[in-house]
Amino acid sequence: MTLFIHNTLSRKKEAFEPLNPDHVGIYVCGPTVYDYAHIGNARPVVVFDVLTRLLRRFYPKVTYVRNITDIDDKINAASRETGEDIRSITDRTAKVYHDDMAALGALPPDVEPRATDHVAQMITMTEQLIETGNAYEAEGHVLFNVPSMPEYGRLSGHSRDELIAGARIDVAPYKKDPADFVLWKPSDADTPGWDSPWGRGRPGWHIECSAMSQEYLGTEFDIHGGGQDLIFPHHENELAQSRCANHSDRMAKYWMHNGYLMAEGEKMSKSLGNFYTVHDLLDEFPGEAIRLALLQTHYRQPMDFTKDGIADARRTLDKWHRIAGDVTAAGEDMPQDLIDALSDDLNTPKAIAELHRLAGKGTDNARRALKAGANFMGLMGETADDWFKWSPATASDVDEAAIDALITERNDARANKDFTRADEIRDQLTAQGIVLEDAAGGTTWKRG
Repeated sequence: MTLFIHNTLSRKKEAFEPLNPDHVGIYVCGPTVYDYAHIGNARPVVVFDVLTRLLRRFYPKVTYVRNITDIDDKINAASRETGEDIRSITDRTAKVYHDDMAALGALPPDVEPRATDHVAQMITMTEQLIETGNAYEAEGHVLFNVPSMPEYGRLSGHSRDELIAGARIDVAPYKKDPADFVLWKPSDADTPGWDSPWGRGRPGWHIECSAMSQEYLGTEFDIHGGGQDLIFPHHENELAQSRCANHSDRMAKYWMHNGYLMAEGEKMSKSLGNFYTVHDLLDEFPGEAIRLALLQTHYRQPMDFTKDGIADARRTLDKWHRIAGDVTAAGEDMPQDLIDALSDDLNTPKAIAELHRLAGKGTDNARRALKAGANFMGLMGETADDWFKWSPATASDVDEAAIDALITERNDARANKDFTRADEIRDQLTAQGIVLEDAAGGTTWKRG
């Protein structure tokens, strides 16, 4: 089986051939922890979680690195606005991020470096770039000299004018070229800073990922991933820094980017009421329903994310849980057609279609294959009983023991042909948002 992925650098789908078949390395840009992650931030987490699961099926060792950016002017601004300590903001927000992504079924990365723990590596790389003639110091800043790298712009495919305009950069008087970007910048007394050969300051955003990816994956590695919005300037600048600092022809062999995400047909905006944080959505919907909604569009395509789409995904999972029940799936139950679909540039819509096909067959083998395939994609990870007992945070608390007692009483009433009492109990539970389902194996309940 060959894995094919679309390489942004070559602009075509390629057969994946790792640098070392015994150890695959993947780096994905993680969150800037100043606020809750919105659903657009969650899309690459889910996409590259599926990719990493697939890579681990094919290769004996995979190291997945996803960083945390905790040096950023947005974090500094949030601290000034609220008075909350920067470390408190980043620790609190990072914990919520971890909890929210876990609720979406995303496995944790193997390594999750924080920028604040790797400033020394960033300073070292900046010094290397000065030594190679690719960077220069000016008024307490260190800037990358873009004209020193003839291939700059190859990843994004933009012309020089487009690159300058797209970066929306200020043409500071100390820059040698308008396109030059910051590797290091000075910090005032009220801004976090570290001692450096250029005075007290802090790193630029782009150098952070270059230093952290190199620390854990080496100067060259297999896959660099992220959202399409990061191609320029972030990934273009990462690529330039890393190649020049290491005298290398490449940084990552393959670059993968997921498409843009809109919400309810519009760009996400708080004023439009369609700015969805994962944290808030998890109060309304199960995490797996959000995950399935994200996977129903191919990762490279633009996506219109809607609450109706999550509701549809939840109904799909309801159906699959009813069909599969609590069957146990083993490795040999994995549907090959699903693996084939994912191996074709992570075609999750086609993989989901295969799960629908299995759900419609009705055989024991198909139910096991449905469960195995769904589990592989990070779905159906809990028992059917637990799935149907999920309720939104806004639902009133219901005593599960009391529900079970009422179901027992109803079963006794039905056995004694007291259908009036049985109906009264059903109506009582319905009024509490509890839906009963009678089957040959007994009566189960779920929240409506």
